[in-house]
Amino acid sequence: MFIYDNIKIHYFYKNNQAKKTIVYLHGWGQNIEMMEPIAKPFCEDQNVLILDLPGFGLSEEPKSVWSLEDYATMIHALIEKLKCKEIVLIGHSFGGKIAIIYASLYKISKLVLIASPYKISGKKVSLKVKILKRLAKIPILKNWTLKMKQKMGSTDYRQATPRMRDILVKHVNTDTTENLKKIECPTIILWGTNDTEAGIENAYEIESFIQDAAVIPFVGRTHYVYLEELNKTIKIIKSFIR
Repeated sequence: MFIYDNIKIHYFYKNNQAKKTIVYLHGWGQNIEMMEPIAKPFCEDQNVLILDLPGFGLSEEPKSVWSLEDYATMIHALIEKLKCKEIVLIGHSFGGKIAIIYASLYKISKLVLIASPYKISGKKVSLKVKILKRLAKIPILKNWTLKMKQKMGSTDYRQATPRMRDILVKHVNTDTTENLKKIECPTIILWGTNDTEAGIENAYEIESFIQDAAVIPFVGRTHYVYLEELNKTIKIIKSFIR
């Protein structure tokens, strides 16, 4: 366990005394196990670090509403503690968005983004949501509107604790465009063309902001492209980190 900001953070670290350390960041509502399929093949000859991000798996929730930068700062503190060098950062979805922040703040060797939304969603607010927002301003209806919001919200939102819901809202409303422009390391972007959580257009937009980046699309695959195309993903990562 790693103690940071008075919370316990669960992680797995395989130290092979290698030159590079591959750090894996999972998506929202997931844990270490979701990243193991693309991490285990590297445990024999690379240093591998996977963690349960605070609020998920065996890690405790943050004591306050963390921003993506707070998550990135925590990860950097763990990397410093383990004395890891030559960081190859791999992030999926929520973990990818944190990876964008991290790569804009700290020096890393290479970056792999997998289905990583980077901006505020352009989805229009429904009429029901607009009405609920207005009703929420009426004190006597506050508790009722909160219950309705939970029923209408996404699965991630409904299943989260109150603090993690606030963190999710903060994450969804964070635009990392300016962070992308600061990334200097080689970057590959893996995306499924049938991703309904974050459309493939996001991949090409991210590519346009980073100086040395390339999109690798997987036709017909979804938000979990790295699991649907596991062998190809592993081969691509191996070739990339060489």
